[in-house]
Amino acid sequence: MSLSAAATSPDAQSAAVQPLLRAAALFCERDERVLFSGLDFSLFAGEVMQVQGSNGSGKTTLLRILCGLNSGYEGEIFWLGEDIDDNREGFLASLLYIGHRVGVNKILTARENLRWSSALHTPVTDADIDNALVRVGLAGYADVTCRNMSAGQQQRVSLARLLLSPAKLWVLDEPFTTLDVHGVKVLETLLAEHAGQGGAVLVTTHHKLDVPCELRRLNLDKQG
Repeated sequence: MSLSAAATSPDAQSAAVQPLLRAAALFCERDERVLFSGLDFSLFAGEVMQVQGSNGSGKTTLLRILCGLNSGYEGEIFWLGEDIDDNREGFLASLLYIGHRVGVNKILTARENLRWSSALHTPVTDADIDNALVRVGLAGYADVTCRNMSAGQQQRVSLARLLLSPAKLWVLDEPFTTLDVHGVKVLETLLAEHAGQGGAVLVTTHHKLDVPCELRRLNLDKQG
């Protein structure tokens, strides 16, 4: 079975504007089953793209391919018009990937987790970390060990990484999992702010996004 998908394009998108990210003719199969074939899409600055599809349609696989974590595919991926294979280091430095599993070390505090993850791209101060935790609703939790937090609070610690990273492209796999209503609103605000500052977001979620910015959808169930 062959599946293909195409993203809906903004009506007023100018052909002269170069996308941040572009995928061309992506093909991937798993266990002799085609996940997607002939998959083309572009993601521009200022946009949030929601990747949709039924369970097993390849949403997580697609994100991992784009982040260089899965090499089992055919096709081309471009960042700012350049094949990512020609400048993979530069591309990876421009993105932040947060997977569907809570990305914290539970024996560390929130501050220690964020200091460690930020050290991979740019050092941050304690004040930066405190401010990020305030933004995600964890004021006063900087020095609390993550194993003493709820699953939703641990997810907020992970999402605080978004505020400490200079990455232009956010790639997020089911980031709304375990978040309460307030957490959902906080994350939607962060996505819109990032897009409004010229960034872009690629996100998988079954949540109905409500963001005041350009929102596009890529449906992996859509037949070509």
